[in-house]
Amino acid sequence: MWARLLCLCFIASLLTGCGFHLRGNLPLSQFPAIYLQSDAHSELAALLNQRFQQNDVELLSSYQSNRPSLVLQQDTLERRTLSLFANGQVAEYELIYKVEYQIQLPDQEPQKYQFELFRDYQDDPNQALAKAQELELLLKELRQQAANRIIRQLARLG
Repeated sequence: MWARLLCLCFIASLLTGCGFHLRGNLPLSQFPAIYLQSDAHSELAALLNQRFQQNDVELLSSYQSNRPSLVLQQDTLERRTLSLFANGQVAEYELIYKVEYQIQLPDQEPQKYQFELFRDYQDDPNQALAKAQELELLLKELRQQAANRIIRQLARLG
C-alpha cells in the first residue's frame, strides 16, 4: 500500500517537474491582453473569445501597436466527393476546413499561418435531418480543434 502511494507521488512529481500541462489548459500569461480581428459573425472568433476568457486574457477593442494582435483572415469549409451510390447520389464527402490567420507580436513583423483539418462525412438522403445534425456537430468539432490549434500556436510564440 505504501509502495503504491510512494510510486504515485513520485510519478506526479515527475510530471509536474517537467512542465506537463493537460491539453487545452495552456497558460497564456505572456499575453495579458490581445486584439482579435475577424468577421462580425465568425463562430471561430467566438470560440477564440471563450478560450481567451478561460485563460484570463483581456480582449482589446482596438488595435494597439504595443500589444499582440490576432487577425482571422479566412476560415472556409469545402466538400469533396469521395464516393457515390449506385444511383449516382453522393454517399460520402470529405470536409476540408481551412483557416488562415496572422499573428503580430509587438515590435515584430506579422507572421502568417494556415492549416487544414479533414473529416469524412457519410451522407444518406433517407435520413436528411439526422445527417444535417451530424454535419453541424462535425463543423462544431472542427472549429473547436481550430481554436485549440491557434491557442497552442500563440502559447508556443510566447
